[in-house]
Amino acid sequence: MAQEKRNDGADGYELVADNRKARHDFFIEETLEAGMALTGTEVKSLRGHRANLRDSYARIKAGEAFLHGVHIGAYAPAGQFSHKETRPRKLLMHRREIERLWGRVRERGYSLVPLKIYFRDGRAKVEIALVKGKRLYDKREAIARKSMRREIERTIKGRNR
Repeated sequence: MAQEKRNDGADGYELVADNRKARHDFFIEETLEAGMALTGTEVKSLRGHRANLRDSYARIKAGEAFLHGVHIGAYAPAGQFSHKETRPRKLLMHRREIERLWGRVRERGYSLVPLKIYFRDGRAKVEIALVKGKRLYDKREAIARKSMRREIERTIKGRNR
């Protein structure tokens, strides 16, 4: 797990988990930050960077947003009193934000996907993205562009020597 610490002045945060696969599989339309309702053992596991966002998604049900499929590892010192690792977790967002996202998700092809979990000012946050799925040819095109960019950078670097 990649451990990253950023300190951008007053907006310092500590990255816990990143969903890089989502950036490959989807077009990201917009992002938004939300809090999570967690138990104490889940927070301790997150501080130990024991989280996985692969195959996770957000769903809006009855005017509330929930995060599904996020795996937060068990906190060993809690023993049998530890949390359930893949339970749905409630997202803490304003009602207007939830209603706006619900309107967009009802459109064909849009989904809500978590991009990263991090701590900001001591509180666990998740960055949620409104995404539209990529087709196979879009993924191939993105990979080709990335490899071309790398090749150009190599040739420029070689010339400067």
